[in-house]
Amino acid sequence: MKNVSHTVLYSRGGSKILFVGGSNYVLMVDVNTDHIIENISLAANIDHLCESSSENMVTVIEELQDCLLVCGTNGEQPKCWNVYPSENNHTSKVLESVDGICISPHIYSQNSLTLVADGDLYAAAPLYKDGTSLQFRRKAGNKINMWMYDAWIAEPTFISAFFAKRIEDPINEKIYVLFREKNPDISPEADPWLSRVARVCKTDQGGPKGLLQNIWTSFLKARLVCAIPSESLYFNRLQDAFVLHSEDWRDSRVYALFSSSWNSTAVCIYSLAELDDIFESSTFKGYSDDIPNPRPGTCVNNSKSLPIHTITVIKNHPEMTDWIHPIQKHSPFYISNYNYTKIVVDRVQAADEKMYHVILLATDTGMIHKVLEDDSKPFIISETRLLNGSAPVQSMKLNSEKRKLFIGYPGQLFVLDLQRCQDYNTSCQDCVLARDPYCAWTKNGCTSQIRGGTQNIATGKTHVCPTNPAPNAVRTKRHVPSLLASSSIIEHTVPHGFPFYLSCPIMSHHATYTWMHKGERISCQQTETDCLHLIPAIGAGDYGTYRCETRERDYSQVVKEYHLGVFWSVNNGFRLTEQKEPLLAVWAALLFILHV
Repeated sequence: MKNVSHTVLYSRGGSKILFVGGSNYVLMVDVNTDHIIENISLAANIDHLCESSSENMVTVIEELQDCLLVCGTNGEQPKCWNVYPSENNHTSKVLESVDGICISPHIYSQNSLTLVADGDLYAAAPLYKDGTSLQFRRKAGNKINMWMYDAWIAEPTFISAFFAKRIEDPINEKIYVLFREKNPDISPEADPWLSRVARVCKTDQGGPKGLLQNIWTSFLKARLVCAIPSESLYFNRLQDAFVLHSEDWRDSRVYALFSSSWNSTAVCIYSLAELDDIFESSTFKGYSDDIPNPRPGTCVNNSKSLPIHTITVIKNHPEMTDWIHPIQKHSPFYISNYNYTKIVVDRVQAADEKMYHVILLATDTGMIHKVLEDDSKPFIISETRLLNGSAPVQSMKLNSEKRKLFIGYPGQLFVLDLQRCQDYNTSCQDCVLARDPYCAWTKNGCTSQIRGGTQNIATGKTHVCPTNPAPNAVRTKRHVPSLLASSSIIEHTVPHGFPFYLSCPIMSHHATYTWMHKGERISCQQTETDCLHLIPAIGAGDYGTYRCETRERDYSQVVKEYHLGVFWSVNNGFRLTEQKEPLLAVWAALLFILHV
């Protein structure tokens, strides 16, 4: 959808409706048809309207109790509304709700986040218009409002928050917050930022009068590490995070995206059980006395009755001494020179009935990378470019039930079908080599009908493919055929001494491409999209047949084939001198591209 200026996306699990927040409105979009069902007006509602702050930029859309809570900047005077979405062709009902301060930022560019857990709203947003007093609070719902002690964090940037439900142990349910904060180490070699995880108990009601009253009595924080310890390389700047929840909270995984001071990004994966163990077993940084009972951070029914000693440790020493390390401790799961900015993760059941995790990463130029979590190794399945140019991804929302990814760019909104099986529809081998859990080879080609289809997600080897291709397979357009007929040979006649180049498209960056000529294997001059063979000046030994061959795992094929013949003039001499200059120009351009 073009010309959709948006600020926030919200989708209920399994719902066909996507809510899109923008400037003075919320759109209801049918994700099956991409049609706008309704435009809900939410213009700024303030007494003193300033020209510079007349818009209501919607920053929060959450489902709270029996309605949608929508909050916005409201001309730098944050406000929230209860919205009852339309049903059966009726218009949505909008009721003014609570004051939006500390739920929505005053200005759209200010840092903020929200979370709804068991009917309560948790939020991080500045208290003041200048962006100060930014902290994590409980702001609405069934329980009393809570906030933080000012000394606990320094200049934070909140990234994500999540709730870990414990069905059999509700009193120990906790809220987790991921954020960056200023590094207290001001030495020149230290990174100015550190990444953290904090947690609070859902049952926390604050302390007694005079000691953390209406302030978290269970707040603990620990450093979140993503690094190559053997080389002392640390990715310190948390950019985004996604939690893949499991029925048993201990099996949940936190996928965190980090950047570094040397312009690389990394994905580290954490076990929620291991993360929680740090809070349960580590000593408290800067505290050397006996740890009181109950241990600081323990969830209790009535936090107001906690011993003063326990609360005092929380107030003065909330940081854990031990650091939180990823599951793969010796290095990040994935390191890239791409500048990734957003991450979501899907859980997909493949044809072998095993569950696979697919990581979706957005780059700062707007590309989407689909990455398979192959045990402890990443495998890049595909790269999708949705824009003609380059633009940052502002928001990304996964609807796992519909297998769709909603991607917001400045002024545009895309719905990406994650089951793009037509991209691998040339042959069974192409489909299997992709190792895409969303796709399998069937009698109808490469489709999203996984059950009964042919896949090999574990290894990608093509021996699982039938010997003969399915006779009724429906083929969609692909850049190159997998097998070449004799009519596909490209003929060229080239004068002796002229420069010439042969080009072969690169369809998979996991494959090895080479040229074969008279039984000799010739390596590629490889660009991002092509495998080239450059001939500075055609000699007698350069004529003949050239085959561009590709090999990936256990499958090889000829992608392109050329035959170079001798060009003779009527005088049995060379001619076409008028083509020499353009050919040389092409040659010079290619050399420039390859060596830049």
